[in-house]
Amino acid sequence: MDSTALRELQAPLKDKYRNDPGAAVVTLKAQGDLAVGAIACKVETGRALVEAGLHPATGGSGLEACSGDMLLEALVACAGVTLKAVATATNFKLKGGTVRAEGDLDFRGTLGVDRNALVGFRDIRLHFTLDTDEPEEKRQNLLRLTERYCVVLQTLRNAPPTIADIATKG
Repeated sequence: MDSTALRELQAPLKDKYRNDPGAAVVTLKAQGDLAVGAIACKVETGRALVEAGLHPATGGSGLEACSGDMLLEALVACAGVTLKAVATATNFKLKGGTVRAEGDLDFRGTLGVDRNALVGFRDIRLHFTLDTDEPEEKRQNLLRLTERYCVVLQTLRNAPPTIADIATKG
């Protein structure tokens, strides 16, 4: 897809959202079933069923997906798609590349070993390695725009109010 095709594809959506801002608000959903007989949760991804379980650092077998890894994978996926869309829209000549995310967790917090240890990632690093001949200024602009428009990255940086509740079947 080139920049013209992308603009043509997105133009009616942009017009619609300008005229009706409420139409731009879409509720995304995820659901999982708590596994019987295991410390695991089966998550529907839309394409497959992924079983998430404990990370080996917390006693897991390593056979199930780790939710922390899944968060980093979501970041990589979103950042990669966003970078490609921005590159296309700006005629950035990109031959290929890789996106990598890594994050540091202190499992003392998760396991309740140290109440002062953070539960969750304390640092996340997002790396892009690009195959391009574009100059540094254009590469930095691509990064800036990718950061600006990546939904997962912006959500991590500007966490929205998140509510948790519990109910019973009945």
